[in-house]
Amino acid sequence: MASTNSWTLEISSPVAAPRLFRAAVVDWHTLAPKLASHVVASAHIVQGDAHVGSVRQFNFTSAMPFGFMKERLEFLDADKFECKSTLVEGGGIGVAIETATSHIKVGPTADGGSLVKVDSTYKLLPGVEVKDEIAKAKESVIAIFKAAGRLPSPRRQSGRLQLNCSSGIRFLMSNHI
Repeated sequence: MASTNSWTLEISSPVAAPRLFRAAVVDWHTLAPKLASHVVASAHIVQGDAHVGSVRQFNFTSAMPFGFMKERLEFLDADKFECKSTLVEGGGIGVAIETATSHIKVGPTADGGSLVKVDSTYKLLPGVEVKDEIAKAKESVIAIFKAAGRLPSPRRQSGRLQLNCSSGIRFLMSNHI
């Protein structure tokens, strides 16, 4: 008989909660191929408009044990920086996993940063055992939030958008871009 299992992860970040949630969750399908190109070859919305019920597909490089995954957004509260998604295809569904869901909440911390809480629940197919997969899944989630936290921070300056990177490089763009 298949069993339902779960794992929880907390990640501290110096990045403010609204910015981190937007980058690592809401816009990750756009940013992942740029920020994690060694893992994510491409990503796009395959159904919907990026709101509840929408389905996103992530296509992976050979760094991952599977070629793609599709996830459906089940719940989104952009004001509370919280979402829940379900794996609907790829990513081990039908091979090792019967179902999988993730609940992500990003909360502000007193120092202006954030604390990310991830709860993942999955049901394995009968006879399947997990070994290093949980550790790999946690490492993957940590890598997503670290990559999203490296985004340049936007600042408005005399009609231009200025992006300051942690490396000290600045990009200036006109408003009409």
